[in-house]
Amino acid sequence: MSLFRHPAPETEPTTTLVDAIRANAQAHPEKMAIVCGDVRLSWSAFDRQINQVANLLLDGGLKKGDNIAVLSPNSDVYAALFMGILRAGGCVTPLSTMASPDALEKMLTDCGARALFVADQYLSLVDGFAAGLDLARYAIDFDHPAFEPLAPALQGATVDDPLVPIQMTDAFNLIYSSGTTGTPKGILHSHWMRAAQMDRVTPNGYDDNARTLLSTPLYSNTTIVSFLPTLFGGSTVHLMAKFDASAYLEIVQRERITHTMLVPVQYKRIMEVPNFDRFDLSSMRVKFSTSAPLRADVKADVLARFPGKLIEYYGLTEGGGVTVLVADETPDKLHTVGKPAPNTQIRLIDDAGAEVPAGAIGEICGRGPAMMVGYFGRDDLTRDYLWHDADGLAYFRSGDMGRFDEDGYLILSDRKKDMIISGGLNIYADDLERVLLSDPDVTDAAVIGVPSADWGETPYGLVVLRAGAERSPADIRDRANAQLGKSQRLSQVALRDSLPRSSIGKILKRELKAPFWEEATK
Repeated sequence: MSLFRHPAPETEPTTTLVDAIRANAQAHPEKMAIVCGDVRLSWSAFDRQINQVANLLLDGGLKKGDNIAVLSPNSDVYAALFMGILRAGGCVTPLSTMASPDALEKMLTDCGARALFVADQYLSLVDGFAAGLDLARYAIDFDHPAFEPLAPALQGATVDDPLVPIQMTDAFNLIYSSGTTGTPKGILHSHWMRAAQMDRVTPNGYDDNARTLLSTPLYSNTTIVSFLPTLFGGSTVHLMAKFDASAYLEIVQRERITHTMLVPVQYKRIMEVPNFDRFDLSSMRVKFSTSAPLRADVKADVLARFPGKLIEYYGLTEGGGVTVLVADETPDKLHTVGKPAPNTQIRLIDDAGAEVPAGAIGEICGRGPAMMVGYFGRDDLTRDYLWHDADGLAYFRSGDMGRFDEDGYLILSDRKKDMIISGGLNIYADDLERVLLSDPDVTDAAVIGVPSADWGETPYGLVVLRAGAERSPADIRDRANAQLGKSQRLSQVALRDSLPRSSIGKILKRELKAPFWEEATK
């Protein structure tokens, strides 16, 4: 049971994703549902595959709420597995392809997965331990003695709809938030939560013959929040197995793509394609951005050269506070992430849990219709992330810092854990990164806190220079420090060929910090 009391959306959801997709297949069987590479699945063909997946699992003993894991790049098969697991009454557990073998083993053990579907590309991540797990193992596209080949298994399953009754309170998906080290946290979403998110289908045009292009992985909530509305609206999802900026533009032009969800690093790479302006992108109606703040200068470039609306979402996989910035309608607010979404409340608090004064920076806490059930099997951990207002209502603590401007737009500062405390003063890395990125020779930047004998920790900049730039680290540092306050100044700057990022474009600051702190403890 959820520890949250959800604010009701304007219209209480009454149709599950499972029911909506079943109805769409009946309403327009010949329309395209899924396109991936050379594969094009009509809604009737997609529906048959969904049924085969569901019946394969049910014949294997799946019970309502069982977790079924998938480790695969984007594909038409993955799309059918995702919806087939749900139609069987299971809970989709999409695994991060960036996770270590140790983390994946912990995830599968933690959730008690009943089955695991693996693609050859990621077999090496689980091959060392999968055979020892008590679950069914299916090979999507390879032969292995410890895995049953998926294709013949599906051929042996009936194509009849199993018509498993799905309740709004049933588990929908389990997404793990940790993919590198530590104990993974499973974020559990219900059918109610996902159905509540479908209030964006009509306003965003997902039900108007949309053709949505997705190039981030299906294990990411970033992808799922566009994947599901497109299917709910009866439109067409185009999947890229691997992102490539030029190939992305070719697909938009060839397939007359109308909708897309991209993360900031993808926008940057797309806009830097040398012949960008030669592509016909006039079909694009709406572009979405999420997962990390999209830089104001990149937003401005997208608005100037990439047709269609640009909408930025700020939020967490856990749910809670969501803000929306319709960038093309508010060009003077590109440095913000917008205003709270409908039926969403956001509060900013200090370290003591008190709300901060207007205009001050505080930790972002939010509540809304789209909130997780909780961390799987960890009510204690879920409670640790809650803040309650004077009325006893639960808000989810994001760990992000921010402030509202005078017009009610949210300006992000930093992750709380990435805030640098130097000499007792709080330094927000994001402020320093903005200054570094204002240097015309800097194309990417990250600021981290490193150990300091004098100050406890001190800001350290890591930058990537544009091709052909010949600048010294000291020159980059001195230019930035000339624009920063005395307490913010960078102690050093180092040059890097690239910065480590997750599959959805977030800079992996933990990886950047680790060598410095490990050295300090020797």
